[in-house]
Amino acid sequence: MTIEMNIQRYSSVEALAQSVANLVVQSAKQAIVERGVFHWALAGGTSPKLCYEKLRDGPIDWKKVHVWFGDERCLPVGDVERNDWMADQALLNHVSIPTSNIHRIHAELGVKEAAKQYADALASIECLDLVLLGMGEDGHTASLFPNNAALLSDAFAVAIYDSPKPPSDRVSMGYKTLKAARQRIMMVTGEGKREVFERLCLGEDFPISIDNSEWHTTL
Repeated sequence: MTIEMNIQRYSSVEALAQSVANLVVQSAKQAIVERGVFHWALAGGTSPKLCYEKLRDGPIDWKKVHVWFGDERCLPVGDVERNDWMADQALLNHVSIPTSNIHRIHAELGVKEAAKQYADALASIECLDLVLLGMGEDGHTASLFPNNAALLSDAFAVAIYDSPKPPSDRVSMGYKTLKAARQRIMMVTGEGKREVFERLCLGEDFPISIDNSEWHTTL
C-alpha cells in the first residue's frame, strides 16, 4: 500500500516541537470557532513532550478543550511510565482545563474493562478534531504494533495483549478512531527510526501507514 505523505522536515527537535505546537493552537481555534469544542488526542512517548511544554502558555481556550489519549499502558495510576503522567507533568497540570474534560484511559482496571470503557466514551463524540501520533522503531503508532490482532478490529478502542514492549497489556485507540479524525499529525524523531521511516516513504506498509496525515520529522 502506498500512502499519501505530506512531509515537513526540521533541523532540530526544538523547531519541530514549536511548529507542531503552533498547529495545535491553529486547530484548536478553528474547531472552537466552528463547533464550540476541540477534541484532541495526545501522543505518548518522548517525541511530543517538548511540544506540550510549549503549549502551556498557548492562546487556547482550555475550557473548551477535551483531551483524549492515543494509548495507555496497563499500570497503576500515577506510575511515571503512564502516558497520562507525562502529559500531566508537561502540560495538563499547567493549564486551566476542567478535570472533566480530560478523558483518561483507566488502564489500571485491566486491559479488557479499560478498552470497553474507552470505546464507549469515544463513541459518544462525532470524531476527534486532531490526533498527535508518534512512531516506534518498528513502525508502530499508539500501541498498534505490527502483526498484533488488534490491527484487525474496528472498535473505537482496542485491548492490546502481548505487546513486544513492556508492559505487555495496553489499551489503544483503534484504526476506526484514528482514521475518522479530522486531522492527524505524525511526529517522528530519533535516528533509530530512520530506516523504517525511509521504508515507509517508499510505500512499505506499517501500522502507522494512515493516509492523509501530516508528517513532521527531524530525519
